Amino acid sequence: MFDLTNEFSTNFWGCFSFRLWVFDFSVVGWYKEARKWNQTAIPVLIGTKFDDFIQLPIDLQWTIANEARKYAKALNATLFFSSATYNINVNKIFKFITAKLFDLPWTVERNLPVGEPIIDF
Repeated sequence: MFDLTNEFSTNFWGCFSFRLWVFDFSVVGWYKEARKWNQTAIPVLIGTKFDDFIQLPIDLQWTIANEARKYAKALNATLFFSSATYNINVNKIFKFITAKLFDLPWTVERNLPVGEPIIDF
């Protein structure tokens, strides 16, 4: 999980090398550590506070969304943008994980436009 609007996050989105270092340290580092213990885990990357994210300037939204997609692709993870406050994609995330864990039939449609709650896989 990562906060789409955290002041620290929005600061590092603007600086390419620092942004990659921080994201790599937190998400990719966590992913590598988790893979040491469990090679069969299902990676899911969740961007939280989507309700605040949509208040950001569109160019910053675009930058954050594209960066998150790149990392999700590199981790072979499904990407969800969510908001617990407004129940945006929360139920879909739980249904997705449950279906994956128990090998149940369930599909979710991709939602890719910037400015909307992204679901990408």
